Amino acid sequence: MIYASIVTIGDEILIGQVLDTNSQQLARALEEMGIHPVHMVSVGDDKEEIAKTLLAELSVAHIVIATGGLGPTKDDITKAVLARISGSTGYVKHPGQMEKVVEILHARGLDVLESNINQAMVPDKADVIVNRLGTAPIMVFRDMPGSGHTLYSLPGVPHEAVGAIPSILEDIRAHQPLSRILHRNVMVYGMAESALSEKLSEWEDALPADMHLAYLPNTLTGIRLRLSCYGNDAGDEEERLEAQLERLTALLGPLMYAGEDSNLETAIGLILKEHGLTLSCAESCTGGEIAHLITSVPGSSAYFLGSVTSYAVSVKENVLGVPADVIERCGVVSSEVAAAMAQGVRALTGSDYAVATTGLAGPSGDEFNPVGTVWIGATGPRGTKTVKYVYKNDRKRNIERFAASALNFLRLMILEDLSI
Repeated sequence: MIYASIVTIGDEILIGQVLDTNSQQLARALEEMGIHPVHMVSVGDDKEEIAKTLLAELSVAHIVIATGGLGPTKDDITKAVLARISGSTGYVKHPGQMEKVVEILHARGLDVLESNINQAMVPDKADVIVNRLGTAPIMVFRDMPGSGHTLYSLPGVPHEAVGAIPSILEDIRAHQPLSRILHRNVMVYGMAESALSEKLSEWEDALPADMHLAYLPNTLTGIRLRLSCYGNDAGDEEERLEAQLERLTALLGPLMYAGEDSNLETAIGLILKEHGLTLSCAESCTGGEIAHLITSVPGSSAYFLGSVTSYAVSVKENVLGVPADVIERCGVVSSEVAAAMAQGVRALTGSDYAVATTGLAGPSGDEFNPVGTVWIGATGPRGTKTVKYVYKNDRKRNIERFAASALNFLRLMILEDLSI
């Protein structure tokens, strides 16, 4: 197994001014190719701390990837540290990066300054991968003194760092003896992680030693189960992985909504498109979140007719046709209103199915319902159903949970109607 460490450099990361998305993207890419990230470390703009951190990580990881500290300003000091710890005796100008610096600056209508030229100067121990998206080079230091391991240095700008990932992976493949690793993803919604783990415990305990199941929860998509198989001499990983997936999907039943890394809105769209069905929605507490998710899927115009964001009671009554006496008798946040909203938007748009939400996302509840309460209504050719959930999150996460739960409730209803 090849181990890697990711080091982010810059005071802006440490003080929380900038979110470190580079480490997440790098770690995901490394794991997918069979390299195991062991550390993620952040260090400020201090030469000695940078040097100490990089040397410490090189002592425990075969590959260290550092991002940040390579710009044209005086606080970008990483290159000098890299020159020192790599045993470089000077700097050389890299023609390919110099050409890219001139090209980028001229395209922006800017003059090439001395500080920009300096960015194309690299320590003489470094191999260079030309940065096609920026002026700072991607540097590779092989056989680092004291460890013999490899250090990659990337710009900190997120689109440049992420844009460099394919080149980094290609370089790693060319220089590292990688083990084969296979991943399969299964998407699940409707069960808490702890309950799901208990449900799968017997199957999971019986997995072969070279297989591992990871639980990756997300508010909007549920839980992504990633089953991994690490290479062995037999070369039968794919066949054995598929056999375990069959057992897993049989255990999950309707909890599983996709056999790949996906989301609920895509899964519903595939069902609707395959069967020539249409959809509309009426939203109160979700404020258009469901419609946003549905229309984020390319091709959703084939099945999504439209929505009504009926935030006010007057819109529920006058546009969706929810009877005023139902609202007065049952309350806005109720099964009856959720059902009437779904039926109203279905009649309004002429869709085959409709889903509706009414609830209290926060920060406060009312005299009848605690904050986090949502009633979901779904209706179709075979009738109308409602369900109530109570979530205990902040407003933003409640809205996301409401929307995802509505999509899943709708999905299960359609599957039952179609006998799938």
